[in-house]
Amino acid sequence: MKKQILSSALLIGISVVLGIATGLTGDSIITNLFYTSLILTAVYLLFFVLIGLFIVRKIQDLKTRYTANKAVSALSIVLVVALCLRIWVADTSSLIVSYGIIGAAIAFAIQDVFKNFVGGILIIVSGYYRIGDRISVETTIGDVMDISIMNTTLMEIQGWVKGDQPSGRLVLVPNGYMINRIFYNYNRDHSFVWDEISIPLTYESDWRRAKEIILSILKTETDTTTKQAEEEIERIGEKYFLPKKVVEPSVYVSLTDNWILLDARYVTRTQTRRVLRSRISELILSAIEKEDTITIASETVTVTSIQKTSAHPPE
Repeated sequence: MKKQILSSALLIGISVVLGIATGLTGDSIITNLFYTSLILTAVYLLFFVLIGLFIVRKIQDLKTRYTANKAVSALSIVLVVALCLRIWVADTSSLIVSYGIIGAAIAFAIQDVFKNFVGGILIIVSGYYRIGDRISVETTIGDVMDISIMNTTLMEIQGWVKGDQPSGRLVLVPNGYMINRIFYNYNRDHSFVWDEISIPLTYESDWRRAKEIILSILKTETDTTTKQAEEEIERIGEKYFLPKKVVEPSVYVSLTDNWILLDARYVTRTQTRRVLRSRISELILSAIEKEDTITIASETVTVTSIQKTSAHPPE
């Protein structure tokens, strides 16, 4: 609040000084500077004081508030540039030509910067992703930490570590890169993803009993997540078609040349997928160890050592 008050007072003071100078000198340049200062003051009071303090600051959700602040900053910059051009270029036809020439020059000279700027506006306004979302762009996966006008900052996931764990590296992705690339958002409209664990069993195993055990563990461990997923699907049902039954845990059976494969499918929160996967795997292993009729299959590789013999026959 103090920062906004000091900045507002400074801008108003500059406008007053330039207004007095304009009245005393009547110089056109000073007059234009006076009007420019008025625009800066008015835009600052409108966007950063009125909207920023009394509207955006009232938003309870931190992610939404952050996105709103970024949108306000971007819109204020565009408005200031457009109005200042109108002041310094008086003739209407010349103004239109100026807009065109300046736009073409900027687009050609700093096309990458312009592309990133436009990408930043699109991301902030359209909500392609927000702070805290997990996204992947080609081979990069990360949690969104910051969305600026030019770049998006990610906390890298995986990288040189296994599973859905952060590597500690920060990744800067130019916003223009998002305009013409396919990227995945793991939790834009819902907070869960599906995961699967494959359990191979020998053909001598009681696969029916194994399926029963695994399904019981899945239902117990994912009960809360499944209910939340059903509620989220119902909430976004008007936007997407996503049948409710798909969130229920299930076990699928398939046959291979070597074993019976049971695929355990369940829903999990994006950020805790590895933790839940580890816990379910431990519970399945512990339960199967207690069953005499169930054996986990494995592929055995036999290594044969060949002893080299002399190329010269014995004498």
